[in-house]
Amino acid sequence: MNELLSLKDKNYALSGGTGTLGGSIAKYLVENGAKVLLLGRSEDKLKDKQNELNALVENSTFIFKVDVMDENELIDLKNKIKEDFNHLDGLVNLAGGNIPGATVKPDQTVRDIAMSDTRKVVDINLFGTVIPTVILSELMVEQGYGSIVNISSMAAKQTISRVLGYSMAKSAVDIFTKWMANELASKHGDKIRVNAVAPGFFIGNQNRRLLTNEDGSFTERGNSIIKNTPMGRFGDASELNGMVHYLLSDASSFVTGSIFDVDGGFTSFSGV
Repeated sequence: MNELLSLKDKNYALSGGTGTLGGSIAKYLVENGAKVLLLGRSEDKLKDKQNELNALVENSTFIFKVDVMDENELIDLKNKIKEDFNHLDGLVNLAGGNIPGATVKPDQTVRDIAMSDTRKVVDINLFGTVIPTVILSELMVEQGYGSIVNISSMAAKQTISRVLGYSMAKSAVDIFTKWMANELASKHGDKIRVNAVAPGFFIGNQNRRLLTNEDGSFTERGNSIIKNTPMGRFGDASELNGMVHYLLSDASSFVTGSIFDVDGGFTSFSGV
């Protein structure tokens, strides 16, 4: 069983690896013997995270300044990974998020959201997953194996008020995950897999003000989420690590096209 779960000496590329959830996953991977290739647009953030992770495990982390929405930059990245690392065992697509203009505020209706901002949110959350998956999976096709993990959301499962663009994008990520799983397995063999993790509610930098007050107490929205989560709490970033580990490892060798909820029971509860 240890062999099936081993991540030692594997190479994993992560977009969004400098954020709360991505940073936790990156740390977990290097602590388990993997090498992490961090992709992002901010060189300063990438360097800070690289220094943090290399302080834990020497020479474990490599950074690449790249826009996951830019096909040409990703093609260059693909070639560099092949040249410098020889193989890519997995890809975790964590890049995403929301912006205020694409969110319906409590005193607004859907007609008040900015369509231009909504398009941006759909682009980064959907095509920020689609484009790197399509391009970097070419390495997996060449080598004959690899595991891709996308990030879905509770907003793809049921209506979450206010976040229209984000919900549409994450719903599309779910069907893209299933579609790409079928595409790669049916045409390139059973050792190339695509799955997704749907996190429940975790407090990070992007949603902290939405869920907590300045004194640390929960907002009305935060309390509503807790009320509808059977475990009665928000998740800790580290609680995604086990599922990502499983999906990247050979322990999930017959698993593809699936979306796994890590949500404290949120999607299983009717509210009654």
